[in-house]
Amino acid sequence: MAVLLRLHGVRLTVLVIGFHSLCALDPCDEELTRLREQEKLLKSQLQQQVLLLRRLRLFNQADNEANTTVDQTHKTQQEDCSRIYSSGSKATGYYNIRPRGTTSPVRVYCDMNEGGGWTVIQKRINGIEHFNRSWVEYKVGFGNMIADLGEFWLGNDNLHSITAQGNYTLRIYLEDFDGNQRYAEYRNFQVADEKDNYRLTFGTYTGTAGDALSGNYQAGVSDWASHQGIQFSTYDKDNDNYQGSCAQEDKGGWWFNKCHSAHLNGKYYPGGYYSGLTDDGVVWYTWRGWWHSLKTAIMKLRPDDFQIEPLDDPNVVGRDPPS
Repeated sequence: MAVLLRLHGVRLTVLVIGFHSLCALDPCDEELTRLREQEKLLKSQLQQQVLLLRRLRLFNQADNEANTTVDQTHKTQQEDCSRIYSSGSKATGYYNIRPRGTTSPVRVYCDMNEGGGWTVIQKRINGIEHFNRSWVEYKVGFGNMIADLGEFWLGNDNLHSITAQGNYTLRIYLEDFDGNQRYAEYRNFQVADEKDNYRLTFGTYTGTAGDALSGNYQAGVSDWASHQGIQFSTYDKDNDNYQGSCAQEDKGGWWFNKCHSAHLNGKYYPGGYYSGLTDDGVVWYTWRGWWHSLKTAIMKLRPDDFQIEPLDDPNVVGRDPPS
């Protein structure tokens, strides 16, 4: 048996050597390169199809959940959560919307607190979901879109479809592991389409967490720290302005410059404090710095011109605990 194994090993070695000798020729190298690129493309297409099927299953499962708060009369009618709120459905929970220009409904989590009508696009509350995902996963969205305690990213295609409807305000709710809470708001928040790599633009800031997105918190840092006009990057598609890959180093998809002052899709560190070679946590620099990872980060959208009911005060942070 040992002799047979040795003979097999020799035979395999000869085959490998012969293969490499043949592939030393330029035509063979070119063919290998072409086949590898084709394999890469097919894997990407397969991954996208699998993700779409997974989301379809989740969508169908969610429709059958007994505790869903979806109002079926608005299932495919309303463009966002603000329209659902204005039409009379004011319970926080999951609904189906259909942004203008789309052909199928989108399942979203509507936050009806803080004035109501918020379409939640990202939720980090417990670290159950990992956010170091591929370009395709960030494109279509991922996470738990059924449970109230689920974490998710709504999907860059959906972010574009929603913000293309008009001027939207982004509101970011932040909480650290000591129970302290802050918020940041940006008017005119928009995400471009995939052809422009989901480029981010936003307007004026208000809030209590500091203006981490614009990089204007300190003179001379905005060239590398600002997220204004920056394209989206993931570990498998690098669109940042850094010589390396910010998404690979900081373990999440985001609008990286060189690299960030805010990164809400980073690695979740229970307890908050961490140390390492890079600032890869859930970071909002202008509040807790680069080396404290936040417990909670929730991003949500509402039209700039949304009419708030007189008794609601949108500047009250944490009046209702995030769900």
